[in-house]
Amino acid sequence: MTSSPAQATRVTETYFDTVRRLSSAQKTAARGAPAYSVYVNRRVGRYLAAGAFRLGLTPNNVTAISAGFTFCAIGLLAIGEPSWWLGIVVWLLLATGYAFDSADGQVARLRGGGSPSGEWLDHVVDSIKISTLHLAVLITMFSHFPLSNSAWLLVPIGFTAVAAVSFFAMILNDLLKAKHAPSAPLSAAPRTVVRSLLGVPTDYGVLCLAFVLLGAPLAFLGLYALLFVANALYLALALGKWFRDMTALGRAGVARP
Repeated sequence: MTSSPAQATRVTETYFDTVRRLSSAQKTAARGAPAYSVYVNRRVGRYLAAGAFRLGLTPNNVTAISAGFTFCAIGLLAIGEPSWWLGIVVWLLLATGYAFDSADGQVARLRGGGSPSGEWLDHVVDSIKISTLHLAVLITMFSHFPLSNSAWLLVPIGFTAVAAVSFFAMILNDLLKAKHAPSAPLSAAPRTVVRSLLGVPTDYGVLCLAFVLLGAPLAFLGLYALLFVANALYLALALGKWFRDMTALGRAGVARP
């Protein structure tokens, strides 16, 4: 019986060889990728991916691990009473799930490429996560927060809509570009540190960190509301740009012979 190339590689290289190989084959970050996702989460995911690869885990296994951490955090957030210890646990679980979410694609690259089913599973888990997280905030706010006005409950409801629309629009952008301009060159505009830092309020990793403040409900609510406003403004600006991109894509398609 012959071993697969991935199995042979696991035997001949060390863990740090795997990390270095993955680092050299790292996918280019998007121009607007925020700082935590690029400089922290991706690097942590790289080490997790190297370990998962050497253990023989598949990308789908890693996605399942990511989902386990994430949905445990969301469940605790929905049913637990807000406290400092709960906030720290929720943050750590969400952050770990996020790191494994970065690792699954990196494991796929180490194994020679992903699969349509793996990509589908990853996106479905993400879509459940981004909606249920804010619904869990809604539940804990309604059950435990000393709200002076019930209108505050509109914040997690609005955040749910913003997160879902943002995710769907970004996936749709990729699908339409692949369909209508599969050979179009990637944008030459580089990603900069300043651009990444400006995107910090929209970073999922920052949202995860905000849950540390659960022990001080009003402080958490203030920060959570600010993040909601930042994400809503970003989406409003991005939708205009993305629509212009799709308009230009349609014109380019008509112009092709």
